[in-house]
Amino acid sequence: MAIHKENDAQAAPPAAAPQPAARRLAPLAALRPFLRPHLRLILLALVALAVAAGATLVLPVAAREIVDHGFDANAAAHIGRYFFGFLAVSVIMGVASATRYYLVSWIGERVVADVRQRVFSHVLSLSPEFFESARTGELLSRLTGDTTLVQTVIGSSASFALRSIVTTIGALLMMAITSPKLTGLALLSVPVVVVSIILLGRRVRGLSRAAQDRIAETSALASEVLNSMPTVQAYTHEPVDRERFSAATETAFTTGIRRTRVRAVMTAVVIMLVGACIVGVLWVGASDVLAKRLSSGQLLQFLLFAILLASSVGALSELWGEVQRAAGATERLMEILATTPLIRAPSQPLRLAQPVRGAIEFRQLRFSYPSRPEHAALADFNLSVAPGDAVALVGPSGAGKSTVFQLLLRFFDPGAGQVLLDGIDIAKLDPSELRAQISVVAQEAVIFAGSIADNIRYGRPEADDAAVQAAATAAAADEFIRRLPLGYATLVGERGITLSGGQRQRIAIARAMLRDAPVLLLDEATSALDAENERLVQQGLANLMAGRGGRARTTLVIAHRLATIQKLKRIVVLDQGRIVAQGDHAQLVRDDGLYARLAALQF
Repeated sequence: MAIHKENDAQAAPPAAAPQPAARRLAPLAALRPFLRPHLRLILLALVALAVAAGATLVLPVAAREIVDHGFDANAAAHIGRYFFGFLAVSVIMGVASATRYYLVSWIGERVVADVRQRVFSHVLSLSPEFFESARTGELLSRLTGDTTLVQTVIGSSASFALRSIVTTIGALLMMAITSPKLTGLALLSVPVVVVSIILLGRRVRGLSRAAQDRIAETSALASEVLNSMPTVQAYTHEPVDRERFSAATETAFTTGIRRTRVRAVMTAVVIMLVGACIVGVLWVGASDVLAKRLSSGQLLQFLLFAILLASSVGALSELWGEVQRAAGATERLMEILATTPLIRAPSQPLRLAQPVRGAIEFRQLRFSYPSRPEHAALADFNLSVAPGDAVALVGPSGAGKSTVFQLLLRFFDPGAGQVLLDGIDIAKLDPSELRAQISVVAQEAVIFAGSIADNIRYGRPEADDAAVQAAATAAAADEFIRRLPLGYATLVGERGITLSGGQRQRIAIARAMLRDAPVLLLDEATSALDAENERLVQQGLANLMAGRGGRARTTLVIAHRLATIQKLKRIVVLDQGRIVAQGDHAQLVRDDGLYARLAALQF
């Protein structure tokens, strides 16, 4: 629920500052809790991987048998056995590879879905100061782009990496069995290859994190512009925004190309080193075949194992870059999960007596926004509101009116003092239970993409159609809704763009009406409306404040237009975070104070 902010300078600082890029794969360890529930499938995938890798390592042996014996006239009766053995190994390798691919893909999809759900759920639990600094586009980038990278690693790259590692080890062992001499020569290049992968891989990791950050910034900029298109076009700001987006995109492109360049260099270095090693070893092997120290089949077997080794090491160099990117993406996701909400339920929350009466008390409050600790948004603030009373809060911008709402909703905790609901300090309540007792109608009605019925039902998702229609009727919205082609099923577009301001406001009132909470907060709900819409909205607000069954709701009203609150019996005047006067309209005008000056300006 959005509440109008009186002073944007009071936004909270960023909740989580970017951390320096680590040089190891430690962030991937944070995925273990998401992998643990699928341990059985992981073990099955490892078995399939081992079988596929084993079959791959048997193929060169089968090829050796065919070369050494398949063309021998003395063994013609057994030639079919060698070829059928080769075919059987191929079938086993194909089935095992397909099984491994399916299992790891399923695990990857499931883990990423769980990560997305956990991150989104955690974001919803964070305090308002996080959203004061976080950009929507960047959060979406982490929920989509970063999780996709994680899925790539878990669903394919990790599996291929394990297969390559197993194949590398197995190929080395079989090479040693086939020809220890040639294997010793081949191993001379291994340290150089491994060091190259590690050093260049670290560089890829840092550049991958930077690339993801640049992509997130691009998404944040696009989201900001697209969510404000009427303003962008009204101010003909398209050329500037195109230039800003183009600059951000070019920065992301440049960073991505730097990462790709390092990965390309790493791949080239590894392949060249391994290739040079193979050529040198085969040169020596060919000399051994000519000298009858090695058979042709053995050389072919050694060559095939060397090719397996080279391809596996080359794949590892490629996959290492992917793993580094995923480590950076995981680090960004874990930063969100590591962000602790400042507003949390106590370990043993108190419960409100039912039904909630709606008695509100602000006792000796003092509060400063985190970004401006030296400035008191509220100071020595005391206010009591009896159940069913309607109280208006008036004063200049920055006086503290919206701060009162934010503290009552417990979006922030006061630096000193207490906020009480029915005599209970709201800090001792579960925030969800507290907010369930409050309905809010903001100055700028928040409408979600979907149908009109869905938007009204947002206040009480389990409500039936009859309750939705009754709420709309009480909010003076039923008449215009029925004139729409699909009535309550009409889709309103993103942010309700197909509706007028008065229609959006009446839907917001219907939403609050359906919620039927004992406490009502009105943040100047009619200030932007024309006379006709204001009359209809005022009618809906009157019904909303009156409540049902003769039980009036406790109502706090933020008012900039004093004409809308003249009939209220109690008006509280705020200035610089303090209450400077209280009374009804006539009394405050007679006192010739701040309220009288505001009234003179308006009337």
